[in-house]
Amino acid sequence: MSYVILDLEWNAAFSKKRKKYINEIFEFGAVKIDDAMNVIDEFSMLIRPVIGKFMNPYVKKLTNVTFDELKSAENDFYDAMKAFSEFLGDSVLMTWSTSDLLSLIENQSYFAGSDRLSFMNRYCDLQSYCEHCLGVGSASRQLGLSACAELLAIPVEGNQHRALYDAQLSAECLKALFKKSILDEFIEDASDEEFYRKLTFKSRLITDIRNPLVDRSQMFFDCPECGARCVQKTKWNVKSKSFKAFFVCPECKNEFAGQVYVKQKYEGIVFTKKIVEPKPEPDKTGESSDSEPAISEN
Repeated sequence: MSYVILDLEWNAAFSKKRKKYINEIFEFGAVKIDDAMNVIDEFSMLIRPVIGKFMNPYVKKLTNVTFDELKSAENDFYDAMKAFSEFLGDSVLMTWSTSDLLSLIENQSYFAGSDRLSFMNRYCDLQSYCEHCLGVGSASRQLGLSACAELLAIPVEGNQHRALYDAQLSAECLKALFKKSILDEFIEDASDEEFYRKLTFKSRLITDIRNPLVDRSQMFFDCPECGARCVQKTKWNVKSKSFKAFFVCPECKNEFAGQVYVKQKYEGIVFTKKIVEPKPEPDKTGESSDSEPAISEN
């Protein structure tokens, strides 16, 4: 089995036809590696823009690519897709998070009128795999590529945000964390409609305690000191798109603030908990720190 790690760079361009901004892809970069984690091929291509008429200053600074350079590129999106599909072959396609894949589908829809990638049969979200292996990532914060490399002591050079370099860096992260038996669990069948429904599902954080999707039986904390089930002492407040309340342990009297993120994902509701303060703060206003009213338990 071989794996192809794809990275894309794009420029936000306003489409008069769609009457909205499109993330127009201007660079493909990919690395192909075998089961032994050897790099066996690489792919890099600049794409001549059709929608955009100038380069976003932020993107230009980030990638160091000029619009004049893109205008002189030999290949358009069709050329890049044809060449990349041949490069991919029957390999497993990987990207760092699904954002690149969604951008690829957006461009495919715009230029070819189809929101399906017929050349892709298997897919893996490399970000999710690395988060799992490292035991990091949460409902509120995902692991960035550079942060992952730093955790693995992989040198990060100055060529970040160029497609081929980022694909190479992703490959180094995969190589450092490669366990085939675990990786196989993250590889999805991309040949059916269920894959696309899951891919395009928009996850969201729930911030209304009265939402019926919030299972109140999950809104508890065990004492980090002795493990006993703690007693909630204050109402839930909304803070940073999460719920916050103060708790006390009935056994060792340890006091702390607990924060719960409730995220609706395609697979269901995910609860992420963390202890954010050792003991309660005095409540003089009756309001949350975000100046939102406290949420009643009733």
